[in-house]
Amino acid sequence: MGIEIRQDTFTEEDFDRFNEKIRDNLHALQQLLDRPGFGVGQDSLGAELEFYLVDQKGDPAPCNEAILKAAANPQLTPELNRFNLEYNLKPHPFKGAPFSAFEQELQQSLTATNGFAAQQGAQLLPIGILPTAQLTQFGAHMMTDQPRYRAMDNALRRLRGAPFEVHIDGKPPLDLTWDDVTLEGANTSFQLHWRLNPGQFADSFNAVQLVTPIALALAANSPLLFGHELWQETRIALFKQSIDCRDENHAQRKYPPRVYFGNGWLRQGALELFASTVALFPPIMPVLHPEDPLQALAQGKLPELHELKLHQGSTWPWNRAIYDHHDGGHVRMEMRALPAGPSLQDMSATGAFLLGSALALRDSMPDRTNLLPFKFAEHNFYRAAQHGLDAILLWPSSSQIKVVEYEVLELARRLVPMAEDALQQAGMDTQEAKRLMNNIRDRIQARTNGAQWQLRLLHTLQATGLSAVEARHQMLERYRRNFYSQQPISQWSEAL
Repeated sequence: MGIEIRQDTFTEEDFDRFNEKIRDNLHALQQLLDRPGFGVGQDSLGAELEFYLVDQKGDPAPCNEAILKAAANPQLTPELNRFNLEYNLKPHPFKGAPFSAFEQELQQSLTATNGFAAQQGAQLLPIGILPTAQLTQFGAHMMTDQPRYRAMDNALRRLRGAPFEVHIDGKPPLDLTWDDVTLEGANTSFQLHWRLNPGQFADSFNAVQLVTPIALALAANSPLLFGHELWQETRIALFKQSIDCRDENHAQRKYPPRVYFGNGWLRQGALELFASTVALFPPIMPVLHPEDPLQALAQGKLPELHELKLHQGSTWPWNRAIYDHHDGGHVRMEMRALPAGPSLQDMSATGAFLLGSALALRDSMPDRTNLLPFKFAEHNFYRAAQHGLDAILLWPSSSQIKVVEYEVLELARRLVPMAEDALQQAGMDTQEAKRLMNNIRDRIQARTNGAQWQLRLLHTLQATGLSAVEARHQMLERYRRNFYSQQPISQWSEAL
Protein backbone atom coordinates (compact mmCIF):
# COMPACT_ATOMS: atom_id res chain seq x y z
CA MET A 1 0.00 0.00 0.00
CA GLY A 2 1.51 3.35 -1.02
CA ILE A 3 1.84 6.33 1.31
CA GLU A 4 -0.84 8.91 0.58
CA ILE A 5 0.40 12.32 -0.53
CA ARG A 6 -1.59 15.47 -1.20
CA GLN A 7 0.62 17.43 -3.59
CA ASP A 8 2.06 16.85 -7.03
CA THR A 9 4.35 19.85 -7.54
CA PHE A 10 7.56 20.61 -5.65
CA THR A 11 10.28 23.26 -5.37
CA GLU A 12 14.07 22.92 -5.38
CA GLU A 13 13.96 23.78 -1.68
CA ASP A 14 11.66 20.79 -1.12
CA PHE A 15 14.22 18.48 -2.74
CA ASP A 16 17.13 19.96 -0.76
CA ARG A 17 15.32 19.66 2.55
CA PHE A 18 14.12 16.15 1.69
CA ASN A 19 17.68 15.01 1.05
CA GLU A 20 18.71 16.35 4.47
CA LYS A 21 15.79 14.65 6.18
CA ILE A 22 16.37 11.32 4.50
CA ARG A 23 19.94 11.25 5.78
CA ASP A 24 18.60 11.83 9.29
CA ASN A 25 16.13 9.00 8.68
CA LEU A 26 18.98 6.65 7.79
CA HIS A 27 20.95 7.57 10.90
CA ALA A 28 17.87 6.99 13.05
CA LEU A 29 17.23 3.62 11.42
CA GLN A 30 20.83 2.58 12.03
CA GLN A 31 20.46 3.43 15.71
CA LEU A 32 17.25 1.40 15.91
CA LEU A 33 18.77 -1.63 14.23
CA ASP A 34 21.74 -1.43 16.59
CA ARG A 35 19.43 -1.67 19.62
CA PRO A 36 19.46 -5.10 21.25
CA GLY A 37 16.06 -6.70 20.81
CA PHE A 38 14.68 -4.26 18.24
CA GLY A 39 12.20 -6.00 15.95
CA VAL A 40 12.68 -9.37 17.64
CA GLY A 41 9.53 -11.46 17.93
CA GLN A 42 7.24 -13.94 16.23
CA ASP A 43 7.68 -14.09 12.46
CA SER A 44 4.52 -13.05 10.63
CA LEU A 45 3.17 -12.93 7.09
CA GLY A 46 1.14 -10.38 5.19
CA ALA A 47 0.06 -10.04 1.58
CA GLU A 48 -1.38 -7.72 -1.05
CA LEU A 49 -3.26 -8.77 -4.18
CA GLU A 50 -3.81 -6.53 -7.18
CA PHE A 51 -6.83 -7.03 -9.45
CA TYR A 52 -8.02 -6.04 -12.86
CA LEU A 53 -11.56 -4.76 -13.20
CA VAL A 54 -13.12 -6.29 -16.31
CA ASP A 55 -16.49 -5.77 -17.97
CA GLN A 56 -18.80 -8.50 -19.28
CA LYS A 57 -16.85 -8.68 -22.55
CA GLY A 58 -13.55 -9.13 -20.72
CA ASP A 59 -12.18 -5.67 -21.45
CA PRO A 60 -10.75 -3.29 -18.80
CA ALA A 61 -13.45 -1.49 -16.80
CA PRO A 62 -12.15 1.90 -15.56
CA CYS A 63 -14.33 2.23 -12.47
CA ASN A 64 -12.09 1.78 -9.43
CA GLU A 65 -13.04 5.09 -7.82
CA ALA A 66 -16.76 4.30 -7.85
CA ILE A 67 -16.12 0.86 -6.32
CA LEU A 68 -13.83 2.29 -3.64
CA LYS A 69 -16.42 4.89 -2.70
CA ALA A 70 -19.20 2.31 -2.45
CA ALA A 71 -17.13 -0.29 -0.60
CA ALA A 72 -15.61 2.16 1.92
CA ASN A 73 -13.15 -0.56 2.95
CA PRO A 74 -9.73 0.69 4.17
CA GLN A 75 -8.13 -2.59 3.07
CA LEU A 76 -9.18 -1.87 -0.53
CA THR A 77 -7.01 0.76 -2.23
CA PRO A 78 -6.59 2.26 -5.72
CA GLU A 79 -3.79 1.53 -8.13
CA LEU A 80 -2.15 3.61 -10.87
CA ASN A 81 -4.79 2.91 -13.52
CA ARG A 82 -8.54 3.25 -13.14
CA PHE A 83 -9.14 -0.42 -14.00
CA ASN A 84 -7.07 -1.79 -11.10
CA LEU A 85 -7.60 -2.26 -7.36
CA GLU A 86 -5.47 -3.66 -4.54
CA TYR A 87 -6.60 -5.58 -1.47
CA ASN A 88 -4.36 -5.57 1.61
CA LEU A 89 -4.73 -8.70 3.73
CA LYS A 90 -4.52 -8.87 7.50
CA PRO A 91 -1.17 -10.18 8.79
CA HIS A 92 -0.95 -13.59 10.47
CA PRO A 93 1.72 -15.28 12.59
CA PHE A 94 4.02 -17.54 10.59
CA LYS A 95 2.49 -20.64 12.15
CA GLY A 96 -0.69 -22.66 11.91
CA ALA A 97 -2.47 -22.12 8.60
CA PRO A 98 -1.73 -18.55 7.46
CA PHE A 99 -2.29 -19.21 3.77
CA SER A 100 -5.67 -20.82 4.39
CA ALA A 101 -6.54 -17.65 6.30
CA PHE A 102 -5.41 -15.53 3.34
CA GLU A 103 -7.52 -17.56 0.92
CA GLN A 104 -10.60 -17.32 3.14
CA GLU A 105 -10.21 -13.56 3.58
CA LEU A 106 -9.71 -13.04 -0.15
CA GLN A 107 -12.75 -15.13 -0.99
CA GLN A 108 -14.87 -13.07 1.38
CA SER A 109 -13.44 -9.82 0.03
CA LEU A 110 -14.07 -10.89 -3.57
CA THR A 111 -17.69 -11.70 -2.80
CA ALA A 112 -18.26 -8.36 -1.10
CA THR A 113 -16.34 -6.20 -3.57
CA ASN A 114 -17.85 -7.90 -6.61
CA GLY A 115 -21.23 -6.81 -5.31
CA PHE A 116 -20.14 -3.19 -5.66
CA ALA A 117 -18.30 -3.88 -8.93
CA ALA A 118 -21.46 -5.41 -10.43
CA GLN A 119 -23.19 -2.05 -9.99
CA GLN A 120 -20.60 -0.70 -12.45
CA GLY A 121 -20.92 -3.66 -14.82
CA ALA A 122 -17.53 -4.99 -13.70
CA GLN A 123 -15.92 -7.92 -11.91
CA LEU A 124 -12.56 -8.37 -10.17
CA LEU A 125 -10.04 -10.70 -11.79
CA PRO A 126 -6.46 -11.46 -10.69
CA ILE A 127 -4.26 -12.02 -13.74
CA GLY A 128 -0.68 -10.83 -14.27
CA ILE A 129 -1.50 -8.94 -17.49
CA LEU A 130 -4.97 -8.81 -19.02
CA PRO A 131 -4.60 -10.43 -22.48
CA THR A 132 -7.56 -8.50 -23.91
CA ALA A 133 -6.19 -5.06 -23.00
CA GLN A 134 -5.50 -2.73 -25.93
CA LEU A 135 -3.02 0.12 -26.18
CA THR A 136 -5.87 2.64 -26.60
CA GLN A 137 -6.97 1.78 -23.05
CA PHE A 138 -3.79 3.31 -21.61
CA GLY A 139 -2.75 6.92 -21.29
CA ALA A 140 -3.30 9.92 -19.05
CA HIS A 141 -7.08 9.55 -19.29
CA MET A 142 -6.80 6.15 -17.57
CA MET A 143 -4.68 7.31 -14.63
CA THR A 144 -6.40 7.25 -11.24
CA ASP A 145 -7.04 10.85 -10.19
CA GLN A 146 -4.77 11.10 -7.15
CA PRO A 147 -1.83 13.44 -6.42
CA ARG A 148 0.51 10.49 -5.78
CA TYR A 149 0.15 9.17 -9.31
CA ARG A 150 0.36 12.59 -10.94
CA ALA A 151 3.50 13.37 -8.93
CA MET A 152 5.11 10.07 -9.90
CA ASP A 153 4.23 10.58 -13.56
CA ASN A 154 5.53 14.16 -13.59
CA ALA A 155 8.78 13.25 -11.83
CA LEU A 156 9.65 10.20 -13.91
CA ARG A 157 8.88 11.99 -17.17
CA ARG A 158 11.00 14.96 -16.05
CA LEU A 159 13.97 12.70 -15.27
CA ARG A 160 13.55 10.79 -18.52
CA GLY A 161 13.30 13.87 -20.70
CA ALA A 162 11.86 11.79 -23.55
CA PRO A 163 9.11 9.21 -24.10
CA PHE A 164 9.48 5.86 -22.37
CA GLU A 165 10.59 3.00 -24.63
CA VAL A 166 9.50 -0.62 -24.39
CA HIS A 167 11.28 -3.38 -26.33
CA ILE A 168 10.34 -6.98 -25.44
CA ASP A 169 11.27 -10.03 -27.51
CA GLY A 170 8.39 -12.23 -28.63
CA LYS A 171 6.04 -13.29 -31.42
CA PRO A 172 6.20 -10.68 -32.78
CA PRO A 173 8.51 -8.50 -30.67
CA LEU A 174 6.91 -5.48 -29.01
CA ASP A 175 8.47 -2.09 -29.74
CA LEU A 176 6.71 1.08 -28.67
CA THR A 177 7.21 4.49 -27.11
CA TRP A 178 4.82 6.01 -24.59
CA ASP A 179 4.47 9.46 -23.07
CA ASP A 180 3.39 8.57 -19.53
CA VAL A 181 3.74 5.85 -16.88
CA THR A 182 0.36 4.16 -17.37
CA LEU A 183 1.84 1.15 -19.19
CA GLU A 184 3.15 0.09 -15.77
CA GLY A 185 -0.48 -0.30 -14.72
CA ALA A 186 -0.82 -3.28 -17.05
CA ASN A 187 0.94 -5.33 -14.35
CA THR A 188 -0.81 -6.88 -11.36
CA SER A 189 0.93 -8.90 -8.68
CA PHE A 190 0.61 -10.98 -5.53
CA GLN A 191 2.98 -9.50 -2.98
CA LEU A 192 4.11 -11.24 0.20
CA HIS A 193 5.44 -9.62 3.37
CA TRP A 194 7.60 -11.53 5.83
CA ARG A 195 8.34 -9.95 9.19
CA LEU A 196 11.43 -11.53 10.70
CA ASN A 197 14.13 -10.82 13.25
CA PRO A 198 16.74 -8.31 12.02
CA GLY A 199 19.59 -10.67 12.89
CA GLN A 200 18.26 -13.19 10.36
CA PHE A 201 17.52 -10.66 7.64
CA ALA A 202 20.67 -10.94 5.50
CA ASP A 203 20.69 -14.72 5.08
CA SER A 204 16.89 -14.79 4.69
CA PHE A 205 16.93 -12.07 2.05
CA ASN A 206 19.75 -13.72 0.12
CA ALA A 207 17.86 -17.02 0.21
CA VAL A 208 14.71 -15.35 -1.13
CA GLN A 209 16.75 -13.75 -3.91
CA LEU A 210 18.24 -17.14 -4.80
CA VAL A 211 14.91 -19.01 -5.05
CA THR A 212 12.74 -16.22 -6.48
CA PRO A 213 13.54 -17.26 -10.10
CA ILE A 214 12.26 -20.79 -9.43
CA ALA A 215 9.06 -19.53 -7.81
CA LEU A 216 8.59 -17.06 -10.66
CA ALA A 217 8.87 -19.79 -13.29
CA LEU A 218 6.25 -21.86 -11.47
CA ALA A 219 3.94 -18.85 -11.15
CA ALA A 220 4.27 -17.21 -14.59
CA ASN A 221 0.90 -15.83 -15.70
CA SER A 222 1.58 -12.91 -18.07
CA PRO A 223 2.46 -14.18 -21.57
CA LEU A 224 0.37 -11.75 -23.65
CA LEU A 225 0.44 -7.99 -24.10
CA PHE A 226 -1.38 -6.00 -26.79
CA GLY A 227 -1.73 -9.11 -28.96
CA HIS A 228 1.95 -10.06 -28.72
CA GLU A 229 3.16 -13.37 -27.27
CA LEU A 230 6.12 -12.19 -25.24
CA TRP A 231 7.79 -13.48 -22.08
CA GLN A 232 6.12 -16.10 -19.91
CA GLU A 233 6.10 -13.39 -17.22
CA THR A 234 6.05 -10.25 -19.33
CA ARG A 235 5.40 -8.13 -16.22
CA ILE A 236 9.08 -8.31 -15.34
CA ALA A 237 10.27 -6.68 -18.57
CA LEU A 238 7.33 -4.29 -18.89
CA PHE A 239 7.57 -2.90 -15.37
CA LYS A 240 11.30 -2.29 -15.71
CA GLN A 241 11.08 -0.53 -19.07
CA SER A 242 7.77 1.34 -18.77
CA ILE A 243 9.06 3.61 -15.99
CA ASP A 244 12.80 3.60 -16.70
CA CYS A 245 13.57 7.29 -16.20
CA ARG A 246 17.28 7.14 -17.06
CA ASP A 247 18.27 9.44 -19.91
CA GLU A 248 19.82 7.27 -22.62
CA ASN A 249 22.44 9.91 -23.45
CA HIS A 250 23.33 10.67 -19.86
CA ALA A 251 25.64 9.30 -17.20
CA GLN A 252 22.49 8.06 -15.42
CA ARG A 253 22.78 4.91 -17.53
CA LYS A 254 25.57 3.79 -15.23
CA TYR A 255 23.01 3.50 -12.44
CA PRO A 256 20.38 0.76 -12.19
CA PRO A 257 16.80 1.42 -13.26
CA ARG A 258 14.30 2.06 -10.48
CA VAL A 259 12.86 -1.41 -11.15
CA TYR A 260 15.67 -3.91 -10.58
CA PHE A 261 16.60 -7.27 -9.10
CA GLY A 262 19.36 -6.11 -6.77
CA ASN A 263 22.92 -4.86 -6.52
CA GLY A 264 24.62 -7.80 -4.83
CA TRP A 265 24.32 -10.27 -1.99
CA LEU A 266 23.63 -8.70 1.40
CA ARG A 267 26.64 -8.71 3.69
CA GLN A 268 25.23 -7.63 7.05
CA GLY A 269 21.58 -6.66 7.14
CA ALA A 270 18.60 -4.60 6.05
CA LEU A 271 20.29 -1.23 6.49
CA GLU A 272 22.35 -1.89 3.34
CA LEU A 273 19.19 -1.97 1.23
CA PHE A 274 17.87 1.32 2.62
CA ALA A 275 21.26 3.02 2.28
CA SER A 276 21.81 1.88 -1.31
CA THR A 277 18.36 3.13 -2.31
CA VAL A 278 19.20 6.58 -0.95
CA ALA A 279 22.63 6.55 -2.59
CA LEU A 280 21.55 5.36 -6.04
CA PHE A 281 18.21 7.05 -6.71
CA PRO A 282 17.25 10.74 -6.61
CA PRO A 283 14.00 11.54 -4.78
CA ILE A 284 10.98 12.10 -6.98
CA MET A 285 8.29 13.03 -4.41
CA PRO A 286 9.94 15.17 -1.70
CA VAL A 287 6.99 15.42 0.68
CA LEU A 288 8.27 16.61 4.06
CA HIS A 289 6.99 15.39 7.42
CA PRO A 290 7.26 17.53 10.57
CA GLU A 291 8.85 14.74 12.60
CA ASP A 292 12.52 15.06 13.58
CA PRO A 293 13.52 11.37 13.67
CA LEU A 294 16.68 11.84 15.73
CA GLN A 295 14.83 13.97 18.26
CA ALA A 296 12.06 11.38 18.44
CA LEU A 297 14.66 8.72 19.25
CA ALA A 298 16.20 10.93 21.94
CA GLN A 299 12.74 11.26 23.49
CA GLY A 300 12.29 7.48 23.59
CA LYS A 301 9.80 7.39 20.72
CA LEU A 302 9.80 5.24 17.60
CA PRO A 303 10.23 7.53 14.59
CA GLU A 304 8.00 7.02 11.57
CA LEU A 305 10.88 7.72 9.13
CA HIS A 306 8.34 9.17 6.73
CA GLU A 307 10.83 10.44 4.14
CA LEU A 308 12.71 7.14 3.99
CA LYS A 309 9.47 5.16 3.59
CA LEU A 310 8.29 7.48 0.84
CA HIS A 311 11.60 7.24 -1.01
CA GLN A 312 11.63 3.43 -0.69
CA GLY A 313 8.16 3.45 -2.22
CA SER A 314 9.43 5.28 -5.31
CA THR A 315 11.89 2.51 -6.21
CA TRP A 316 10.74 -0.97 -7.09
CA PRO A 317 13.26 -3.76 -6.49
CA TRP A 318 11.62 -7.15 -6.89
CA ASN A 319 12.47 -7.97 -3.27
CA ARG A 320 12.93 -5.15 -0.80
CA ALA A 321 13.17 -4.18 2.86
CA ILE A 322 10.43 -2.24 4.66
CA TYR A 323 10.60 -0.42 8.01
CA ASP A 324 7.39 -0.27 10.07
CA HIS A 325 7.12 1.76 13.28
CA HIS A 326 3.94 0.06 14.47
CA ASP A 327 3.77 -2.59 17.22
CA GLY A 328 7.16 -1.81 18.67
CA GLY A 329 8.84 -1.38 15.29
CA HIS A 330 10.27 -3.98 12.93
CA VAL A 331 11.76 -4.60 9.51
CA ARG A 332 10.19 -6.96 7.03
CA MET A 333 10.81 -8.24 3.55
CA GLU A 334 8.44 -7.56 0.66
CA MET A 335 8.47 -10.05 -2.22
CA ARG A 336 7.04 -8.41 -5.33
CA ALA A 337 7.92 -10.69 -8.26
CA LEU A 338 4.93 -13.07 -8.27
CA PRO A 339 2.00 -12.29 -10.58
CA ALA A 340 -1.65 -12.17 -9.61
CA GLY A 341 -3.56 -15.39 -10.38
CA PRO A 342 -4.38 -17.89 -11.69
CA SER A 343 -6.19 -19.11 -8.52
CA LEU A 344 -6.14 -18.28 -4.84
CA GLN A 345 -4.71 -21.70 -4.03
CA ASP A 346 -1.97 -21.37 -6.67
CA MET A 347 -0.90 -17.98 -5.33
CA SER A 348 -0.78 -19.35 -1.78
CA ALA A 349 1.19 -22.40 -2.86
CA THR A 350 3.78 -20.42 -4.80
CA GLY A 351 4.19 -18.01 -1.90
CA ALA A 352 4.61 -20.89 0.54
CA PHE A 353 7.11 -22.57 -1.80
CA LEU A 354 9.15 -19.36 -1.99
CA LEU A 355 9.19 -18.94 1.78
CA GLY A 356 9.76 -22.61 2.56
CA SER A 357 12.61 -22.91 0.08
CA ALA A 358 14.24 -19.78 1.50
CA LEU A 359 13.94 -21.18 5.03
CA ALA A 360 15.40 -24.50 3.91
CA LEU A 361 18.45 -22.80 2.34
CA ARG A 362 18.91 -19.94 4.80
CA ASP A 363 21.57 -21.52 7.01
CA SER A 364 23.67 -22.50 3.99
CA MET A 365 23.52 -19.09 2.30
CA PRO A 366 27.03 -17.93 3.30
CA ASP A 367 28.47 -20.90 1.39
CA ARG A 368 26.04 -20.57 -1.51
CA THR A 369 26.72 -16.87 -2.02
CA ASN A 370 30.44 -17.66 -2.13
CA LEU A 371 29.81 -20.19 -4.90
CA LEU A 372 27.23 -18.30 -6.97
CA PRO A 373 28.10 -14.77 -8.13
CA PHE A 374 25.16 -12.40 -7.72
CA LYS A 375 25.06 -11.69 -11.45
CA PHE A 376 24.17 -15.37 -11.97
CA ALA A 377 21.18 -15.02 -9.63
CA GLU A 378 20.09 -11.97 -11.61
CA HIS A 379 20.58 -13.92 -14.85
CA ASN A 380 18.34 -16.67 -13.43
CA PHE A 381 15.62 -14.16 -12.59
CA TYR A 382 15.31 -12.80 -16.12
CA ARG A 383 15.63 -16.24 -17.72
CA ALA A 384 12.80 -17.52 -15.51
CA ALA A 385 10.67 -14.53 -16.47
CA GLN A 386 11.32 -15.03 -20.17
CA HIS A 387 11.11 -18.82 -20.44
CA GLY A 388 9.02 -19.90 -17.44
CA LEU A 389 8.91 -23.66 -17.00
CA ASP A 390 11.41 -24.10 -19.86
CA ALA A 391 14.07 -21.96 -18.19
CA ILE A 392 17.61 -23.24 -17.67
CA LEU A 393 19.15 -21.78 -14.52
CA LEU A 394 22.66 -21.58 -13.09
CA TRP A 395 22.94 -23.26 -9.68
CA PRO A 396 25.68 -24.57 -7.38
CA SER A 397 26.40 -28.22 -8.14
CA SER A 398 25.25 -30.73 -5.53
CA SER A 399 28.39 -32.85 -6.02
CA GLN A 400 31.18 -30.47 -7.05
CA ILE A 401 32.42 -26.99 -6.19
CA LYS A 402 31.16 -25.43 -9.40
CA VAL A 403 28.13 -23.76 -10.95
CA VAL A 404 26.19 -25.83 -13.47
CA GLU A 405 23.00 -25.52 -15.52
CA TYR A 406 19.76 -27.14 -14.34
CA GLU A 407 16.24 -27.21 -15.71
CA VAL A 408 14.09 -25.07 -13.47
CA LEU A 409 11.63 -27.94 -12.89
CA GLU A 410 14.47 -30.15 -11.65
CA LEU A 411 15.41 -27.52 -9.08
CA ALA A 412 11.76 -27.16 -8.09
CA ARG A 413 11.40 -30.93 -7.60
CA ARG A 414 14.42 -30.94 -5.29
CA LEU A 415 13.20 -27.99 -3.27
CA VAL A 416 9.57 -29.02 -2.70
CA PRO A 417 10.23 -31.62 0.06
CA MET A 418 12.82 -29.33 1.63
CA ALA A 419 10.33 -26.46 1.62
CA GLU A 420 7.61 -28.64 3.12
CA ASP A 421 9.88 -29.69 5.99
CA ALA A 422 11.08 -26.12 6.59
CA LEU A 423 7.53 -24.76 6.71
CA GLN A 424 6.58 -27.32 9.33
CA GLN A 425 9.70 -26.56 11.37
CA ALA A 426 8.71 -22.88 11.27
CA GLY A 427 5.39 -23.78 12.90
CA MET A 428 3.06 -24.29 9.94
CA ASP A 429 0.47 -27.04 10.37
CA THR A 430 1.47 -30.30 8.69
CA GLN A 431 -1.71 -30.43 6.61
CA GLU A 432 -1.31 -26.81 5.50
CA ALA A 433 2.27 -27.38 4.35
CA LYS A 434 1.35 -30.64 2.62
CA ARG A 435 -1.67 -29.11 0.85
CA LEU A 436 0.37 -26.23 -0.52
CA MET A 437 3.37 -28.28 -1.60
CA ASN A 438 1.10 -30.86 -3.24
CA ASN A 439 -0.23 -28.01 -5.35
CA ILE A 440 3.35 -27.36 -6.53
CA ARG A 441 3.93 -31.08 -7.12
CA ASP A 442 0.78 -31.24 -9.25
CA ARG A 443 1.88 -28.20 -11.26
CA ILE A 444 5.30 -29.75 -11.90
CA GLN A 445 3.72 -33.07 -12.88
CA ALA A 446 1.30 -31.37 -15.30
CA ARG A 447 4.10 -29.07 -16.50
CA THR A 448 1.73 -26.13 -16.43
CA ASN A 449 1.23 -22.68 -15.02
CA GLY A 450 -1.03 -19.76 -15.90
CA ALA A 451 1.12 -18.67 -18.84
CA GLN A 452 1.28 -22.14 -20.39
CA TRP A 453 -2.46 -22.62 -19.97
CA GLN A 454 -3.26 -19.26 -21.59
CA LEU A 455 -1.04 -19.88 -24.59
CA ARG A 456 -2.10 -23.47 -25.21
CA LEU A 457 -5.80 -22.63 -25.07
CA LEU A 458 -5.29 -19.52 -27.20
CA HIS A 459 -3.55 -21.53 -29.92
CA THR A 460 -6.29 -24.17 -29.83
CA LEU A 461 -8.97 -21.50 -30.23
CA GLN A 462 -7.12 -19.82 -33.09
CA ALA A 463 -6.81 -23.19 -34.85
CA THR A 464 -10.63 -23.30 -35.06
CA GLY A 465 -10.58 -20.19 -37.26
CA LEU A 466 -11.26 -17.55 -34.63
CA SER A 467 -9.53 -14.21 -35.05
CA ALA A 468 -6.77 -13.39 -32.58
CA VAL A 469 -9.01 -10.86 -30.81
CA GLU A 470 -11.92 -13.30 -30.52
CA ALA A 471 -9.62 -16.07 -29.32
CA ARG A 472 -8.14 -13.88 -26.58
CA HIS A 473 -11.60 -12.92 -25.35
CA GLN A 474 -12.83 -16.52 -25.32
CA MET A 475 -9.67 -17.65 -23.55
CA LEU A 476 -10.13 -14.94 -20.93
CA GLU A 477 -13.75 -15.97 -20.37
CA ARG A 478 -12.55 -19.52 -19.67
CA TYR A 479 -9.89 -18.12 -17.35
CA ARG A 480 -12.53 -16.13 -15.48
CA ARG A 481 -14.78 -19.15 -15.03
CA ASN A 482 -11.87 -21.29 -13.91
CA PHE A 483 -10.70 -18.71 -11.38
CA TYR A 484 -14.13 -18.48 -9.80
CA SER A 485 -14.43 -22.29 -9.75
CA GLN A 486 -11.63 -22.21 -7.11
CA GLN A 487 -9.77 -25.03 -8.87
CA PRO A 488 -5.95 -24.92 -9.08
CA ILE A 489 -4.29 -24.44 -12.46
CA SER A 490 -3.21 -28.09 -12.64
CA GLN A 491 -6.91 -29.01 -12.97
CA TRP A 492 -7.86 -26.45 -15.62
CA SER A 493 -8.89 -28.14 -18.85
CA GLU A 494 -7.39 -27.03 -22.15
CA ALA A 495 -10.00 -28.86 -24.22
CA LEU A 496 -12.65 -26.89 -26.11
